[in-house]
Amino acid sequence: MPHGKRAGERCVQLLPDLLCAIFGRPERPAVCASLRPLADICGRNRVEALSLLAAMEIATAPDAVVLLN
Repeated sequence: MPHGKRAGERCVQLLPDLLCAIFGRPERPAVCASLRPLADICGRNRVEALSLLAAMEIATAPDAVVLLN
């Protein structure tokens, strides 16, 4: 994605089976290649992983608002 991927935006390289179309290829962005399967990102299953990723996208969105209790 030449101009980056916004929070909540689906990557154009994500295939219907949820695999990366350019995995292992030189044009794959360095940020993607640097991701490692860690428990705090992947959780214990797909549902947990998607929930954790959604929370990170919300927290890092440019217009994110931090609410303090």
